[in-house]
Amino acid sequence: METPTAVAAGAVLTFFGSALLLWCAAELRLRHHLRRHGIPATARVVADGDPYGELYGDTFGELDSAPLLSYTALPEVEVLPVSGAEAGRARPVRAAETVLARPRGSTPLRRPSRLVPGAMVQVMYDARRPSRVVLAGTDMLPTLATDVFWAVLGTGALAGGLGLFASLLAD
Repeated sequence: METPTAVAAGAVLTFFGSALLLWCAAELRLRHHLRRHGIPATARVVADGDPYGELYGDTFGELDSAPLLSYTALPEVEVLPVSGAEAGRARPVRAAETVLARPRGSTPLRRPSRLVPGAMVQVMYDARRPSRVVLAGTDMLPTLATDVFWAVLGTGALAGGLGLFASLLAD
């Protein structure tokens, strides 16, 4: 392989592999944090209003692998400082709101039968950003296979890029 081509290919593979591994680590950390420290809620799987779905025979959005979830996020409150006239009282920062969100880490090829529109599922969401949600409990999809796939792909790309750079330095 010529030197400019090897440098370009090595740079692209190294950048892609490292970015993919960084994304995988951040996504795993976010899902783990939400499952441990998130606020539990019950969500309803909502039919996706995708205007293009009807053309392909998917009227209710059942073929989309990541379901659209609807749940009510608890109101966020702020406790006032100890000093002052209203010491230690809580004041609402944000009222309860209905949130539509897709769960993180749900990437199977087809949506499981238990996530059809209208089904109720257990979720955990971030209180500061209610649109960050993961499936919890028995409704948690097995994401190990997809996590391993993306990690192996990122590691392979990074190894390929570093291998190209190593072959250039060996010459």
